[in-house]
Amino acid sequence: MKRRIERAGVGALVGLLSAGVALGVGEIVAAFVRPAAAPVIAVGNRFVILTPESVKRWAIRTFGTDDKTALLSGIYVVVALFAIAIGVLALRRLAYGVAGVLILGAVGSYAALTARAHQGSDIVPIVFGTIAAVGVMVVLARAAGADAPPPTYAEPVANTGVVADRRRFLQGSAAAAALATASGFGGRAAQHARFDVSAARSAVRLPAATDAAPTLPTGVDLGRSGVPWDTPSGSFYRIDTALAVPQIDPKDWTLRIHGMVDRELTLTYAELTARPLIERWITLCCVSNDVGGGLIGNARFLGARLADVLRMAGVHPDADQLVMSSPDRMTIGAPTAVVMDGRDAMIAVGMNGEPLPVEHGFPARIVVPGLYGYVSACKWVVDIEATTFAARAAYWVQGGWAAKTDIKLQSRIDTPRNGGSVAVGQQVAVAGVAWDQHVGVSTVELQVDGDGWLPARLASVPSTDTWRQWVVTWTPPKAGSYTLRVRATDGAGNLQTSQVTDVYPSGATGLHTITVRAR
Repeated sequence: MKRRIERAGVGALVGLLSAGVALGVGEIVAAFVRPAAAPVIAVGNRFVILTPESVKRWAIRTFGTDDKTALLSGIYVVVALFAIAIGVLALRRLAYGVAGVLILGAVGSYAALTARAHQGSDIVPIVFGTIAAVGVMVVLARAAGADAPPPTYAEPVANTGVVADRRRFLQGSAAAAALATASGFGGRAAQHARFDVSAARSAVRLPAATDAAPTLPTGVDLGRSGVPWDTPSGSFYRIDTALAVPQIDPKDWTLRIHGMVDRELTLTYAELTARPLIERWITLCCVSNDVGGGLIGNARFLGARLADVLRMAGVHPDADQLVMSSPDRMTIGAPTAVVMDGRDAMIAVGMNGEPLPVEHGFPARIVVPGLYGYVSACKWVVDIEATTFAARAAYWVQGGWAAKTDIKLQSRIDTPRNGGSVAVGQQVAVAGVAWDQHVGVSTVELQVDGDGWLPARLASVPSTDTWRQWVVTWTPPKAGSYTLRVRATDGAGNLQTSQVTDVYPSGATGLHTITVRAR
């Protein structure tokens, strides 16, 4: 039994090293193709397409902005488990192990050639990786004694080694490990050096806004909740399906506007930034944001008015949808009437005083106040088609999300934290944010243990397109557990509903509720 376990361990090592070489070689070859062709990225992109919408919602709810990391980690785990299995089989019969590697390569090839926005050359890294993996498996498995007559296990251990050619196996394993490590990390570095547009972004000098953001009124940030009124770009939430972030040099970027228009337009980055630019504070929110969730942020965006560009193209009156696309063929459908109703919808090029971060759409993205991101905020936008909702369904709508919806009125308690402790008889600042973009928030109230509603002090805001901080001073009268919940009233006098609904298909509703203990 001990020898069988040791033999299985050797087989597992053979499988893992073979898979490691396949992935590493794939990474280095992808440096000559494109990052999206790297084996794990290609498989992940296909997995995104095949994943049921309910699983996507679960992943976003569970992992939030770490959903992509979780997906890629899961792929690595599955590959490792499969590699272990085929490595063990390879020591019993080499043909089984080779067949397993070829199956793994076939799955990767299928994924590369059927993922959204795939290119024919995307298969090349997987082919080279598969060939390298077969070579490693043959060498290591034969050194370990694959296809040799099985030991009787009645012989003394001294007479039957677990590995047939120990020296050759150790040397081969060390070489394979070095190759996997060097090609994997080296491939990523080479991809970064060849495709990364950070240097091009750093060279961009954005012009000053023709219509600058209004001077912030005194007291926009109460400084009580621990969540700043303005969200740093590095902390801004990111929810999208781009496993390999599109890398677009501004000199190569163009925006095509076509479809139901009088004149098809194509704008270059220089032409876009030469237009009159507006600068606005705008709060963006993801439709997958649960009540009390953090998939929301407030930033200062700079860009050209989208409505003005659309008027240049002459969008037809019956084109009720704008389908916006990125290079990875992600499609976002926005209602034309909303974009054209006078709000500060823009083709954004700047965020918080700098060019857009690459992860947030550099060189250009769409920002529409008052709409969830899935029906407006197309990052890396390169195409806008004027069409109709009847003629075309955008990506998220194909999964059952509502084609038309406004952001729901919401409020959130940021401090104290749920499950936290407060001091009996001492004043506690209960604080947070409330939002209803392009409508505004007029009042916020706090309720303690189902008693009457306490009015909150509200921060100032520059416009209705941003969230609004609030604070209530509360003193716990005695020790024990307390339930706190918050509600808001919007700028039109509508009270936030207490009815609980899921984020799917058009955004969550309900009142954010926490429990704290006074000691």
